[in-house]
Amino acid sequence: MYSNRPFFGSKIRAKLINKFVRPVIDYSLLSILFLMLMVVINTLGFKQNKGFFTLMLIDYYPTFFNIIGLLYLLRSILCIGFKSFTSDLIIFFSIFFFILISITFNFDKNVPWLNSYYFISLIILCLFIFEISRFDLRRFTLVLNPPQLFMLSFGFIILSGAILLKLPNATTKSISFVDALFTSTSAVCVTGLTTVDTATRFTGLGKSIILMLIQIGGIGIMTFTSFFGYFFKGGGSSFSEKFVLSDFLSEDNISEITKTLTKVIFITLIIEFLGAAFMFFSLDTNFFPEISDRIKFSVFHSISAFCNAGFSILPDNLYNYRVSGTYSILYAISFLIIFGGIGFPILLNMYTYIKYKLKSLISIFRYGHKKAYIPKLININSRLVIYTTLFLLIVGTVFFFLLEQNNTLKGMSFAGKLAHSFMGSVTPRTAGFNSVDMTRLSVATGVLTIFLMWVGASPVSTGGGIKTTTFAIAMLNTLRIARMKNHIEFHKREIHERSVDRAFAIIILSIVILGCSSLIMYLIEPDKGALNILFECVSAFGTVGLTLGITPLLTDASKILLVGLMFFGRMGILTVLFAVFKRKQTSVYRYPKENIVVN
Repeated sequence: MYSNRPFFGSKIRAKLINKFVRPVIDYSLLSILFLMLMVVINTLGFKQNKGFFTLMLIDYYPTFFNIIGLLYLLRSILCIGFKSFTSDLIIFFSIFFFILISITFNFDKNVPWLNSYYFISLIILCLFIFEISRFDLRRFTLVLNPPQLFMLSFGFIILSGAILLKLPNATTKSISFVDALFTSTSAVCVTGLTTVDTATRFTGLGKSIILMLIQIGGIGIMTFTSFFGYFFKGGGSSFSEKFVLSDFLSEDNISEITKTLTKVIFITLIIEFLGAAFMFFSLDTNFFPEISDRIKFSVFHSISAFCNAGFSILPDNLYNYRVSGTYSILYAISFLIIFGGIGFPILLNMYTYIKYKLKSLISIFRYGHKKAYIPKLININSRLVIYTTLFLLIVGTVFFFLLEQNNTLKGMSFAGKLAHSFMGSVTPRTAGFNSVDMTRLSVATGVLTIFLMWVGASPVSTGGGIKTTTFAIAMLNTLRIARMKNHIEFHKREIHERSVDRAFAIIILSIVILGCSSLIMYLIEPDKGALNILFECVSAFGTVGLTLGITPLLTDASKILLVGLMFFGRMGILTVLFAVFKRKQTSVYRYPKENIVVN
């Protein structure tokens, strides 16, 4: 956890500080903050007004913060002489100064907001995240490869979320641990399947926990901690840390990891903010008279939509009468789903393209000519994802409109049918919102939805499924075989054989996993119907969240099976394989080749 950067002084002093003094300070801070965080959880999570822990948090927090402030002051002094002296001094001394001012202003406890345990709890949580973010990933990378670290981080967040959702104050009525685990997994894996009603069974605290799990799960806990860690460690990150993050973010340029992290975080926040603002002004004030209700709806659904989570604070999801007739809300949520599911590499690529176009426009006005041309601003991966996404959206919308116009869309205007058809095409792409009664879908529409859920979103996105690129490569390879070509060509580029191998491995393994899980669940729940069970399994594996109404009726065994499908679906099949199997070195020999009869 401590810094090992060079010290401009005696080597003995540097070794003493780095090996002994800093670790003591760092672990002392982390231990104190962890104990205070446990007090916060006990205070907020259990049904008590002024219990022992609540009083301790309010009455004794100045003492604890005095200790914490002194430790940060000591840490800022110790950083003198190191290369990152300026950045460390500013960060550590700013925290010390903030704590000092807060305690000074509230010395006689005459500042109400400083006496609020909600405010105190927020400070403790932020400081704890601050310390966790400074933890060096190299300690994990010595024993875990990137896929294992990725899976471990998600597993830890899921278990922590389940424990938090079991707190008495998180629910209006106690839920079982299996239901808490299911809800936490569904939130972290941004699925949206629920065994209990989110709107009525969870309190404001419970919904806040779910929203936090959705946001962390959508972007990834490693992205969050690494983003904050970059700034909180004085802008320094080891090569091994950057290598782990490059594997997670699919960034080939190791030196650009920091910029990529920053762009991912800020693009996410900007899109979610714009989506929430648009929905806030689009809501019908007759159904949402209070500003606070409109803010809660807009923020929750904007984050849930962009993260492709499918959670809603309305009892009937978007089928609720208060929003199902507001088509602007349906379109806003649909486009948030698309932006979240299209993948961060494509968003970053589009960000680069838009930035170049704006600079070119400014250059024309200022200098009378365009900015220097940069070739291939839209790379081959972005083109493949965008074309496949548009194809699936158009096909899904047209077929949903044709198949459901005399069923779930009956009695609606053309504008209404179009809006709900578009939503019906978008939401199976791992989002999970429903604006029509899913139990009334025709069999043909159900099969279409299963196909869209199976394909899912795009790589390195907030969605699941086999991914659009996998589906596109499989189709292109089929056309290649039909045309008897030796290579797959797309937009004057040849797709690497390794991508083709991965695509077909994912397709085959997904079919095997879904077939086996559906069979097992059918043996457990024979009365639920084969189509309903297949729909449920594909929805869980694709981290979609749509259901034909059987999720709350499932047994604990089936719920645990769906938990596993959601987890593996969010991780990705190849990630799980890479985490389980060790990579072997390439053999120096090859056996003779023979053809196998395939027709």
